[in-house]
Amino acid sequence: MYALILGSSGDIGAATAKNLAEKGWSLYLHYNKNKARIQKLLEELTTSYPQQDFIPAQYDMESDHVEKLVSQIFGLDAIIFAQGNTYYKLLVDMDEQELDSLWNIHIKQPILILKELQDKLAQKHHGRIVFIGSIYGKIGSAMEVVYSTVKGAMSSFADAYAKEVASLGISVNVVAPGAVDTKMNNEFSSEELEKVREEIPADRLANSTEIADLVGYLVQIKSNYLTGQTIYFAGGWLL
Repeated sequence: MYALILGSSGDIGAATAKNLAEKGWSLYLHYNKNKARIQKLLEELTTSYPQQDFIPAQYDMESDHVEKLVSQIFGLDAIIFAQGNTYYKLLVDMDEQELDSLWNIHIKQPILILKELQDKLAQKHHGRIVFIGSIYGKIGSAMEVVYSTVKGAMSSFADAYAKEVASLGISVNVVAPGAVDTKMNNEFSSEELEKVREEIPADRLANSTEIADLVGYLVQIKSNYLTGQTIYFAGGWLL
């Protein structure tokens, strides 16, 4: 079984790679600029699972043509879209380049990639697609208006696309975390993160390993009847 993990150099992407490798998956590990972290991940996985394939796939989701990525992909059973970026600022302070970046990375590029790779996912009649979304796609966040918008669009896309490809044996789901302990939150102070934690009924932030566990379930063959869903993974926060 082969899975393509977009954003493998990020915390959630790397945790997902380790989870799937442990389950016997071979992996295409996508990255853009963080080659050093991918090399470290490749060394770790190759040492632990020498019978499986771990293939780096460099691709810039803001400027490269989709053919550059799909030409690197051969056998394929699952795609996990764990890439992401955000800008924490008022809408009026965002420039057009930032708007384009959020749209391209979260929505446009995944759609173009799926257009090209759908046939590969359909070959064995159990293709799996999982997006890492956000609770903000449901309830929205001030200072992250466009990010909230594209995450909401992600869930709408998964809902619609799941209906289109169900007969091909392909499932499409979104895992939508709340506050997660990742590098993406490094711009916030410990005091700000503590205030968020106090609002979460579970009394803590999620961790990447927990999210990877859920992704690991969704890509299993036996999860075929679960599709078109956005699963909120937020410890009761904001729901």
